[in-house]
Amino acid sequence: MRPGHPAQRRAAAADGAGRSGGTGRSGGAARSGGDSRSGGASAASGRSRGRRQDDAAASSSASWASSASSVSSGPSGRAPRGAGDAAEFVAGRNPVVESLRADVPAAALYVGARVQHDERISEAIKLAADRGVAVLEAGAAELDRLTGGALHQGLALRVRPYRYAHPDDLLARAADAGQLPLIVALDGVTDPRNLGAVARSAAAFGAHGVVVPARRGAGVTAGAWKASAGALARVPVARAVNLARALQSYRDAGVFAAGLDAAGDTEIRDLELATAPLVLVVGSEGRGLSRIVAQACDMLVRIPIAARTESLNAGVAAGIALYEVAAVRSRDG
Repeated sequence: MRPGHPAQRRAAAADGAGRSGGTGRSGGAARSGGDSRSGGASAASGRSRGRRQDDAAASSSASWASSASSVSSGPSGRAPRGAGDAAEFVAGRNPVVESLRADVPAAALYVGARVQHDERISEAIKLAADRGVAVLEAGAAELDRLTGGALHQGLALRVRPYRYAHPDDLLARAADAGQLPLIVALDGVTDPRNLGAVARSAAAFGAHGVVVPARRGAGVTAGAWKASAGALARVPVARAVNLARALQSYRDAGVFAAGLDAAGDTEIRDLELATAPLVLVVGSEGRGLSRIVAQACDMLVRIPIAARTESLNAGVAAGIALYEVAAVRSRDG
């Protein structure tokens, strides 16, 4: 019976219809008709508390608009409240070239002083120069020190620290766009490539950002940038000190939380909350959602798969769920 939930809206609509019918009743006829309601009468008595909610809760968009007004009231040009990580190095000729092709934000390209040039080094230097990345010459000992002894082949790329958003910034982003929030939260996903894949799906299906935990979770690394194919430049990633508390904060703001779980009672394609402000919570492939994060969700939903013994990694699961939500939203206008 949370305000904005489809079931609560149906109950409010039924209650409104009953009250409008009661205003024109004469004598006790209308009352006796009300007393003889079947089916929904007994269930409606249990909804009395939900019916007393404000009329703005009758619509999910109206409910979100009222709760989002305070989120988006700050200055439009405010800086993200997250902190960056230390600089990271990508080592090796192929990885460096792939990172530059994927527009990974880089601060400097280090080229060995006496290294034999081939087409990969030439391409790396050209890509770096075209993007305004400093190209520096470095000795073998310095390259060994910078890359921690990795096999660098005379080429290393220093990646800029990523500036994480705050979870509230994602709500503000949705409010500024005049859209219902659609956010992905990752619980226990430690592979940066999965984070990059989720960001790519989030960009494709209109999500407003991704939330990751500050500890025991993947961050935005060069590997995440490469997997996102540049989507991380368009989709912000927020870090939450405590993911369960961040989900509760979202719920307090009128956003529903749906966790992906193989034991969920509802299939993702039947998710009524798809047309409401929503955060999709995705767990790791092996352990799934942690107990405390699962308890912070409004409901658990599952992706139907042919074999019970099979599982989907976080990137694939998030992509399927985002597609289903986007499909429902497009049908409902």
